[in-house]
Amino acid sequence: MESEKQSSRQGSAVREFVETIVLTLVTYFLVRTFVFETYRVVGQSMAPTLEQDERLIVSKLSYRLSEPQRGDIVVFHDPQDPSRNLIKRIIGLPGEVLRIDQGQVYVNERLIQEPQIQSFTPYSQPPTPIPDGHYFVMGDNRNNSSDSRSWGTLPRDDIVGKAAFTYWPLRLWGSVAHFSYGEGESDF
Repeated sequence: MESEKQSSRQGSAVREFVETIVLTLVTYFLVRTFVFETYRVVGQSMAPTLEQDERLIVSKLSYRLSEPQRGDIVVFHDPQDPSRNLIKRIIGLPGEVLRIDQGQVYVNERLIQEPQIQSFTPYSQPPTPIPDGHYFVMGDNRNNSSDSRSWGTLPRDDIVGKAAFTYWPLRLWGSVAHFSYGEGESDF
């Protein structure tokens, strides 16, 4: 009788352990699929805002609750190679017209202020209408960034999420620097 109770307790403990592991794995995959994902910065296209090998938490939930905004730093599927992800800043929104004159960015013919840009390249681009459901994204390091200037606008469906938090290296620990360009056209 005693060995049956002990065997029953062992079986119960094993079952609870397996249930806990399964529940933990299911929770992990659900959270990673729908809420957040970690991301490692590769390259210098977002310098000085983001560094090579900086580790980020990317919120997938942000854009389920609201639309991407100008100044947001987003992770997205590379339009030229969807098997890899890139990270850039949203500069132009759906329905706007963007042009670049000697490195200065104009949206609907209004110059936007970009405090994160350290040096402007003498690059110009004619007026580019941004279609509905698309965004114009650029790296903060304009001299070293493959972005909407070369491969066109980014479809909304390709956006994975918003860069939210840096967790490595520890000296950079904290919220990711997004810039607000104002609420209305007259405010940028």
